[in-house]
Amino acid sequence: MKRPLVGVTADYRTYGNAPYHVVGDKYLRAVWEVSGCTPIIIPAMAESQEAAELLDSLDGLLFTGSPSNVHPTRYGHTPSERYEPHDEARDAMTFQLIEAALEKGLPSLFVCRGFQELNAALGGTLFPKLQEVPGRLDHRQPKDDDPDVRYGLRHSMSFTPGGRFAEIAGATEIQVNSLHGQGIDQVAPGIEVEGLAPDGTPEAVTVKGAKRFALGVQWHPEYKAAENDFSTRLFRAFSDAVRGKG
Repeated sequence: MKRPLVGVTADYRTYGNAPYHVVGDKYLRAVWEVSGCTPIIIPAMAESQEAAELLDSLDGLLFTGSPSNVHPTRYGHTPSERYEPHDEARDAMTFQLIEAALEKGLPSLFVCRGFQELNAALGGTLFPKLQEVPGRLDHRQPKDDDPDVRYGLRHSMSFTPGGRFAEIAGATEIQVNSLHGQGIDQVAPGIEVEGLAPDGTPEAVTVKGAKRFALGVQWHPEYKAAENDFSTRLFRAFSDAVRGKG
């Protein structure tokens, strides 16, 4: 049976004075190994692609996390060097893709930066540095060379009873990792919050009135997704939607 095609958003980065379009291996493996789909990397080249036409050849979209932050002008804040690094080429591509995907009803999963992009694209705002907000936890990754430590479980996640996430998890509380600096401030009008961190930070959302699967998470379920129960459930639910089963 032919595997469905899932577009995976890329960053635009420079290495040795040469530009690259980059996607982390863990995202591609989660799509291939857990969702059972073929990942297709989407370069951050908004000027050379028509998003709506591009989506005609795909069965789903995964909006990835990234070391870069959404540019402040995308959510009404003043730019500052304190909020860097940025990736405006990626912003230009992903904001187009979000609009086109939701209009088309293409199953979409938004992870970390992708989660923040979704909220900003639908009219919400972000805290550029969540750790500086009074009463909030420091959600940034531990400074450790061991990826199992960086992506280790950090805090609980409480889901809305009866919501989509609780349905997928088979529970109203799970443990998640935490590797982000930005976070949701004002929730976009088109977003329904279904999961909160212990400090009240929104970290699991659905798109209100979405034609099909459109879920976002602030943490990183793609890391060793096959070894974490909720991650496996999430990527399989995404797979079912991509195949037209949910």
